[in-house]
Amino acid sequence: MEIIAEYGTIFLILACLFGFFMAWGVGANDVANAMGTSVGARALTIKQAILVAMVFEFLGAYLAGGEVTSTIRKGIIDAEALDASPELMVYGMLSALLAAGTWLLIASLKGWPVSTTHSIIGAIVGFAAVGIGVEAVHWGKVGTIAASWIVSPLLAGTISYALFMSVKVLILDTEDPFHRAKKYIPVYMWMVGFMISMVTLLKGLKHVGLDMDLGLGSKFANALPLSALIGLVVAIIGAQLLRRVKELPNQDNRFANVERVFGILMIFTACAMAFAHGSNDVANAVGPLAAVASTILSGGMVTAQSIMPWWILLIGALGIVVGLATYGWKVIMTVGRKITELTPSRGFAAELGAASTVVLASGTGLPISTTHTLVGAVLGVGFARGIAALNLRTIGTIFMSWIITLPAGAGLAITFFFIFKGIFG
Repeated sequence: MEIIAEYGTIFLILACLFGFFMAWGVGANDVANAMGTSVGARALTIKQAILVAMVFEFLGAYLAGGEVTSTIRKGIIDAEALDASPELMVYGMLSALLAAGTWLLIASLKGWPVSTTHSIIGAIVGFAAVGIGVEAVHWGKVGTIAASWIVSPLLAGTISYALFMSVKVLILDTEDPFHRAKKYIPVYMWMVGFMISMVTLLKGLKHVGLDMDLGLGSKFANALPLSALIGLVVAIIGAQLLRRVKELPNQDNRFANVERVFGILMIFTACAMAFAHGSNDVANAVGPLAAVASTILSGGMVTAQSIMPWWILLIGALGIVVGLATYGWKVIMTVGRKITELTPSRGFAAELGAASTVVLASGTGLPISTTHTLVGAVLGVGFARGIAALNLRTIGTIFMSWIITLPAGAGLAITFFFIFKGIFG
């Protein structure tokens, strides 16, 4: 307790700096997952993708970033094991942020799309097991999270595969694909609008002091009609935009006009994916920061749950935007161009499949990896054209970087933990 009282301000400043650094890593490495498909399918240029992501990542992180944040913070370490020595929690969370941020910096320089969720959970488990004791880690919770890393790419791959097959059956494999596209694409637009408003209404708006209540009983029942209506508005706006797309004659490729229409749709899904990603992955940066802040501001009380202050979500949201703007392009190129050849229709199916998976996870508070989800979705779309459509060498490199991430995060966190303990302890 004396250490917290003496160095509290320094710890809080360090936590904010390291939290920002970690959020920078999320922006530089992970936001590529939200935008890589749009750039790969040439629906957006790199500059446009970065601008779209900056707006929607910020909104997702700030408005809807609280649900998953509590899972990362309270689920992995036993708070009671730290009652006698809360300073260990502070050292540990500082070292976890610094370790995960450092690994993300290395991976971003190499252009590897690694999991920020893996990085921070590996770091937290590493410091807790070595610095506090193996029994302080909730291994059951870690197991659930680990299972979600296998489930998320499989789920995203399956949804994306099914979406692309529906596009093939309804639009691409027909006599007049262009007019069929104009007919069915507003339905897909409704799905995008519905899905994103569901996650925002169910869990996002309480962070800005708004709570929707139509008197229908449960929160879910209140959100359904509103989301359906918002989806309808998105579909109507989309249908109006589609009317302006004219069929160009003498195209060498009979699908060229259809792909132009999907290019418009991909702008919607890019916004959806960026929002969904911001809501889910800001937790990786601000979860440990919130743990440090609540411990210091309560005078050394290690609580299992604490309210997420708005300024902490703001630090996370700003860090993500800065990381994306300064170094996001490298991983965007890996995801968008090097796994499989993407067209707007394939990219759309991958993005909507990945966004659906992230939104499902965000709504249930399960911290999935967006990287695993999106790579799974891109693999699902590539697989719909056969194994030869996939670049197996790039996929092998990505899988290797995923395997290294957990031990790298843990090893760095253990090192930083003992450095902090030596300086302050």
